[in-house]
Amino acid sequence: MRARVATALCVLVLAVAGCGSSSAPPPSVAIPPIDAQPSGAQEVTTTPGAANADCGDREASLRPGPLPAPGAMPPGSTMAAIAERGRLIVGVDQNSYPFGYRNPATGQLEGFDIDVAREMARSIFGDPKPGDPDRVDLRVVEAGQRESALVNGEVDLVVRTYSITCERKKTVAFSTTYFNAMQRILAVKGSGIDSVAQLAGKRVCAATGTTSLTALLRLSPRPTVMSVTSWTDCLVMLQQGQVDAISTDDGVLAGLARQDPNVEMVGDSIAVEPYGIGVKKENTDLVRFVNGVLDRMRDDGTWKRLYDANLRSLGPTTPDPPSPRYQD
Repeated sequence: MRARVATALCVLVLAVAGCGSSSAPPPSVAIPPIDAQPSGAQEVTTTPGAANADCGDREASLRPGPLPAPGAMPPGSTMAAIAERGRLIVGVDQNSYPFGYRNPATGQLEGFDIDVAREMARSIFGDPKPGDPDRVDLRVVEAGQRESALVNGEVDLVVRTYSITCERKKTVAFSTTYFNAMQRILAVKGSGIDSVAQLAGKRVCAATGTTSLTALLRLSPRPTVMSVTSWTDCLVMLQQGQVDAISTDDGVLAGLARQDPNVEMVGDSIAVEPYGIGVKKENTDLVRFVNGVLDRMRDDGTWKRLYDANLRSLGPTTPDPPSPRYQD
């Protein structure tokens, strides 16, 4: 019986490699190394608009008037046109946990910015009823596409960790500040990087089209600055040893740290980043409307409720929302 089993096994193996064969193994195949850098990754030495544009108080926006009731937008207004269309189109992110990200279990976009966008739609259309179509159309836009999406009318608003700058205000309008972020550093634990001073001579990653790049390029001595399309691409490069650190707003970095226990946020703030909602420059009535909704959210506790639901990992207590500043 054992002899028959051995013979059968030999026949089976012969078909693959030859039973008892002394023939040499096949020659090894040389596989060239693969460039695993994300598409579009590149070193940058300057960024568009890096000059210090002066617009006075960059956070000052248009003062809101009385907030119209949902479903009763003023005739001829930008809001009335949106209501007639039946949906508010908002540019958002899908890679910045916990501000705007795609839930892997449901495939749905979630986060603080997503909830703020939904509040804007609710203020135009009212509370959705069961079975009603979704009144907010969330369009994913990359950081470098935010201005063009507004200018070209592809979206009504951009709610996407969008820092207010004087340079950007030449092209688009902003709401009042709805969140203040601090630019910090994300590095591998035990890397020896624990402050801005340790970035000298290191490779640091940031997303294309962000103010984080500009802040890094202003450091002296300057690190080698790499730009990529999204923050998750930065995390991949850090994990693969292609960069030494990531630098951007603390909220985004906290989200990346949640995805990898081997990294940590370090150092003091490099810059303060006030987030505003982007609006097409000509749509001043929509700017005032958005500011009215933000005022309502500050006053009725909605802002704190959304913070608690999405951003509690940033601190043990809920901060007060940023106070609005107006130019008129």
